[in-house]
Amino acid sequence: MESQSNYVPKWTPSPNRSPHRRNESETNESVISEDIPNFNNINIPTKNFPFTPNIGSIEAPSLRVDSEIKRSIEVESTNYYEPPKQISVTNPMISNTNFGYDDDVALSGKLINEGIYLTWKDLWVTVPDKKSGRRAILQGLTGYVQPGEVLAIMGPSGCGKSTLLDTLAGRLDSNTRQTGEILINGRRQSLAFGTSAYVTQDDTLMTTLTVKEAIYYSAQLQLPDSMSRSEKRDRAEQTIREMGLQDAMNTRIGGWSVKGLSGGQKRRVSICIEILKRPKLLFLDEPTSGLDSAASYHVMNKIVQLAKQDGRTIVASIHQPSSEVFQLFHNLCLLSSGRIVYFGNISNANEYFALNGFPCPTMRNPSDHYLRTINKDFDIDIEKGVGGKATATEAIDILVKSYKTSQGCQQVQRKVSEICQQSGGEEAKKGSQAGFVTQCMVLTRRSFVNMYRDLGYYWLRFAIYIALCLGVGTIFHDIGHDYGSIQARGSMLMFVAAFLTFMAIGGFPSFVEDMKIFTRERLNGHYGVAAYVVGNTFSSIPYLILISVVPGALAYYLVGLQKGFDHFAYFALVLFATMMLVESLMMIVASIVPDFLMGIITGAGIQGVMMLNGGFFRLPNDLPKPFGSTQCITLHFTNMQIKDFTRMNSWD
Repeated sequence: MESQSNYVPKWTPSPNRSPHRRNESETNESVISEDIPNFNNINIPTKNFPFTPNIGSIEAPSLRVDSEIKRSIEVESTNYYEPPKQISVTNPMISNTNFGYDDDVALSGKLINEGIYLTWKDLWVTVPDKKSGRRAILQGLTGYVQPGEVLAIMGPSGCGKSTLLDTLAGRLDSNTRQTGEILINGRRQSLAFGTSAYVTQDDTLMTTLTVKEAIYYSAQLQLPDSMSRSEKRDRAEQTIREMGLQDAMNTRIGGWSVKGLSGGQKRRVSICIEILKRPKLLFLDEPTSGLDSAASYHVMNKIVQLAKQDGRTIVASIHQPSSEVFQLFHNLCLLSSGRIVYFGNISNANEYFALNGFPCPTMRNPSDHYLRTINKDFDIDIEKGVGGKATATEAIDILVKSYKTSQGCQQVQRKVSEICQQSGGEEAKKGSQAGFVTQCMVLTRRSFVNMYRDLGYYWLRFAIYIALCLGVGTIFHDIGHDYGSIQARGSMLMFVAAFLTFMAIGGFPSFVEDMKIFTRERLNGHYGVAAYVVGNTFSSIPYLILISVVPGALAYYLVGLQKGFDHFAYFALVLFATMMLVESLMMIVASIVPDFLMGIITGAGIQGVMMLNGGFFRLPNDLPKPFGSTQCITLHFTNMQIKDFTRMNSWD
């Protein structure tokens, strides 16, 4: 051993390491002779130990290596796992294994009233497919989640995690078809505001606000008017502390123009906003995406604590959790190609995979092993026991068939039936929220702050308008009143009216971001469409007045149009009304075409048609009938011409 000690790195084991390994070696020797090993007592193998080049080089400098420990190391490195002699999907040992369910636990009506029991039975979801007509995304799923527990939905990319989460939350697209039952406390009912919340995978946040502002505005929108402002502020600050964001309270969220929070901090802000209402049912889509391991554990630990303390029911889809985060979950729903591979307690998943011939190697994250086993995108050979190999497709078929014939599957079905048959289940009641007037005021204030801080919303356009109107005033300076000025006046009015309205498409990227935020908040029930329209309209009025008056005054008085304040006031009023119309048009386009590049093209095309039939290029009576019928929406140019040429008697 002395010759091999040169390979030993500077590593000192814990004092209780040696007796622990001695006891495990004795257990291992007694286990490997049996047909079905005890996988809960599998030793940590020294083969492929990360600090040593080979097995013989492991020797702790401070420990006496005797013959018994040597023999334990040799057993661990060669036969740390011996698979069952015969494994089949109908193995009685598998069928009789209890995967963490307790049939003796009675569901009282009191417990149901305190929380939400969510169950789904024989759930199928299909989408249109050109080849086969309909393609199944979810195939006959059955499961449940109880108050005080966190269910993890795991699986490789494209397995149906997000689809299952959207189905349970009632957020499927219109082209999907759903069959099966989804019940809340044993009743078929829709999810109401205050009962549930959904944290999306994308962090759609208002980038110009600080963390404190974003969460406080959301608290004012969601929490009822019966709570005072100080109570709402306290709730917001408490939630910020729960997510560990107290040090970033005054930091702007940030976006493409301004650097702000990190991706992990934005993720926590999204979670903060949705748990302000303390919903009884919470859906989380990839809550740890963008977080480091420490932040992931902190966030998920807080979520689990909320579930335990307040009896919340939480369903989370998660892609690749660390071992610490994985152990926080209570139950696991493992999917592959829309089918259930395993549904049960987290602690029993390792035994289930081992009994089917796919044991998790020690010193490996169990969740990584499960995903590697059932990921058929890279259909590589997977170790099955010692020496045996199976492709990922074969492994999935074995695990799916084994689950269907297992006692665990039967227990899930019995549990679902038991919950559904409870007569004490009450209908989930809708929570109270802020009134319509309060929502309008908060949305107006929030939108005004966002528009003020976002340079691309109005300020960049304002600067361009001033520069162009100065150019117009210079080119058409002191235009006069002779007959030759008639065409010049018409051209100048056309350019001002057309360009100022056409530049509204410059704020389209900001419109699209606003629509994304509105869509998320509306689906979660923060406010309705009417409150958003009112708030967005009133918040934009001061900026549109500023844009209409200041650049308009520069162009109007430099050119020397008709004197008199009433003429200029009418000129500015027409500009304001026109810009309000175009802003509303752009918001409509943004709601239909979410991609800002397509929206810019669409908006520019619509405004181009409006310019053609405005009366400048062709007289209204000369326009073809299809274009002449739309002249009513281009009255801005006509009104400007009428007002400018009316009562003009001082021709030179």
